[in-house]
Amino acid sequence: MDTRPVVVVGGGPGGMVLGYLLARAGVRTTVLESHGDFARRFRGDSLHPYTLELFDQLGLAEELLRVAHHPARYFRFHTPHGPVTVADYAKVRSRFPYVALMPQARFLDFLAARAAELPGFELRMNTRVTGLLRDDDGVVTGVRHRDGEVRARLVVAADGRFSKVRALAELPATSLGAATDLLWFTLPRRAGDPPDADVDLYFARDNYLGLLGGTDTWQVGYSLPKGGYAAAREAGVEPIRAAVRELVPWLADRVDQLAEFSDTTLLSVDISRVHRWHRPGLLLIGDAAHVISPVGGNGILMAVQDAVAAANHLVPLGAGPVPEEVLAAVQAEREPAIRAVQAQQLRIERQAAKARERGRSIAPPRVLRLITAIPGVRGRAARRNAYGPNPPALITP
Repeated sequence: MDTRPVVVVGGGPGGMVLGYLLARAGVRTTVLESHGDFARRFRGDSLHPYTLELFDQLGLAEELLRVAHHPARYFRFHTPHGPVTVADYAKVRSRFPYVALMPQARFLDFLAARAAELPGFELRMNTRVTGLLRDDDGVVTGVRHRDGEVRARLVVAADGRFSKVRALAELPATSLGAATDLLWFTLPRRAGDPPDADVDLYFARDNYLGLLGGTDTWQVGYSLPKGGYAAAREAGVEPIRAAVRELVPWLADRVDQLAEFSDTTLLSVDISRVHRWHRPGLLLIGDAAHVISPVGGNGILMAVQDAVAAANHLVPLGAGPVPEEVLAAVQAEREPAIRAVQAQQLRIERQAAKARERGRSIAPPRVLRLITAIPGVRGRAARRNAYGPNPPALITP
């Protein structure tokens, strides 16, 4: 049976970017996606300047940005004391001083079409992995799926936070704790909506609304205390509508389009990571290795950077064997950045939980307004969010 150099399980941003980078460099790669298309409810939509610059380096940015998207130039908190601009992407030195909010399915469709032009790339849809192949020494040598098997020198698990491959490899993820869950829903975007509304958090005393602007819709996240879903479902949709009317009054004219509680989708917020991202013949990247809270929208960025780091280490090996020390090197390069991002998110989660326990407001303190008024602070915050800590540079072959 033919043995491929690399099989990637999972056709999300991390898996597809890695598949493209490897095939572009001449490393024959097969990506296995369990679904028949890329459409999901409430997948991350944020393409940061780092990702856009990567696609520019690949010669794809101009074409990618023809896909419908909304360029988000600000990240703001709206508190009882007034709005605070936390990050101003116009201050980022980049050809792309914004976050492109593009439906993930459109992004992945674009990438799949470009990857299909490469002779070494194969994408198999509707291919759900059911098992791992191993040799007599326990080295992973491929995957088993419902219709057969695929052998490979390396299997990369990019199959998300509920990774089947991770479970099969017995690499457990450790939850680091999250104090919040989110109910996601959409409302239509209209021509008269505030033009500078991009990525916004609107704070009440004990919860918040997150707003992401798309080309024709707003994605809205209504926060709940962790484990509060049953109580929210019992209360029904009206408290959610009331929160929208109070916190985002310019959406009041359409909030009744949120007709029933079933129009919302629960996103159970998690912050977790795997202690070891690899076994002989197997590497985990993206959410399979570490889960980032959706607050801040860094999950796609971290997955893409994992893919770049992995490609930098794997391309020089070509179709040859992949020593486990190479896989360990990928983790060693990326794990400090992941830990830094998660540590920041955990601080926010713990502060919110402590405020709730003490009956205090979870809104950021007034001093934040003074801090963000200091020259350079908004630009530095935007740059940190645009690139993340220690972003890997693609080594082109």
